[in-house]
Amino acid sequence: MTIDAFISFTIAVTLLLIGKIVTLNVRFLQKYSIPEAVIGGFLCVALVTAAYVVFGTTIEFDLNVRDFLLLAFFAGIGLKADIRSLIAGGRPLVVLLLLAVVFILLQNTVGLAIAPFFGLDPLAGLMLGSISLTGGIGTTLAWAPVFTDRLGVANAMELGIAGNTGGLIAACVIGGPIATYLMRRHAIAPPPKAGVLDIGAAAAAGQAPLDYFCVLWAMLAINVSLIAGFGISRLIALSGLTVPTFVSCLIAGILIRNLMPYTVGATVRRIWPRVEDGLSLVMDLSLGIFLTMALMGLQLWQLHGALVFVAVVLTIQIVLTIAYTVGLVFRLMGRDYEAAVICAGFGGITLGSTATAIANMTAVAQQHGPAPRAFIIVPLVCGFFIDIVNAIIVSAFVG
Repeated sequence: MTIDAFISFTIAVTLLLIGKIVTLNVRFLQKYSIPEAVIGGFLCVALVTAAYVVFGTTIEFDLNVRDFLLLAFFAGIGLKADIRSLIAGGRPLVVLLLLAVVFILLQNTVGLAIAPFFGLDPLAGLMLGSISLTGGIGTTLAWAPVFTDRLGVANAMELGIAGNTGGLIAACVIGGPIATYLMRRHAIAPPPKAGVLDIGAAAAAGQAPLDYFCVLWAMLAINVSLIAGFGISRLIALSGLTVPTFVSCLIAGILIRNLMPYTVGATVRRIWPRVEDGLSLVMDLSLGIFLTMALMGLQLWQLHGALVFVAVVLTIQIVLTIAYTVGLVFRLMGRDYEAAVICAGFGGITLGSTATAIANMTAVAQQHGPAPRAFIIVPLVCGFFIDIVNAIIVSAFVG
């Protein structure tokens, strides 16, 4: 059963509303900063899985709009990025990238070491390492044919999809609790001045009205950034490099925000002082619906066949992620509030996706306050640099 794009989008909006309502009424979910999109998305996964198990019916959604929402979200991230914050975030960006590189090596070592115990080719373990976890579904689809056709790993695609599915679920769950634990364990107070959130509105905020023109200006700015981002992506492609489109849109947003004549920006903010809030609102909706739709596309029955192997490897990878994040990432990223928010997103870098990382960080920021540096360096690390490094490392392991 295939559900068309319009109905799929409507279902995603409904699920996000359900998740928001549930989160507002369940203190546990607020306490551990669980994204509302995760609640609605998991509900859909449960219903779709039940339909498959009980009735043998496979339900698939047309989720083409999902990718556009991700691009809109990252264009907004760029539009809210002050170049001074980028400069200040230079060293932490390098540190976070090095931490991610070390973790990629650990991930692949775990996969290689465990596979022989299940009678599998050690290379099959790489499909449950950085290929499917750090790399995500795109990297999985790119490498699976190589493993099947050239390396003789017959079920490489199934292992990769299973690893990506399990990792995505785990990443959605562990991010908020990790940040909450770190803030309590180290008595970290939220920022003294709340300021303007990078995304969305604070959890305790009232229902202050937004001006029509604020949202309209935000939509125009995001659309212009998307157009520029597509152009940047094509220019980069001409050089022979492959960069995710959302990174190009992020760069475009940063350039537009920081190269636009200051007087124009000041005039817009003077006439419509809440234009930043309008931008946050559009970004919040884009991210929430994107993550909901990403979870709607999960098919848990694909884990069948290599369930025990997948379960063992993923359990070790999840435990390793938590220990590494709490014991090392938090300390080296500064042991402050920004570091705790980055830790909430680190599971998304190593187990899920860029969107998962940002969703976890957003949930923490809405609960405790803004973390502008975190929202710049994490997307750059897991959306651009890490893909290049991961490809090099995987090639070395295969060789």
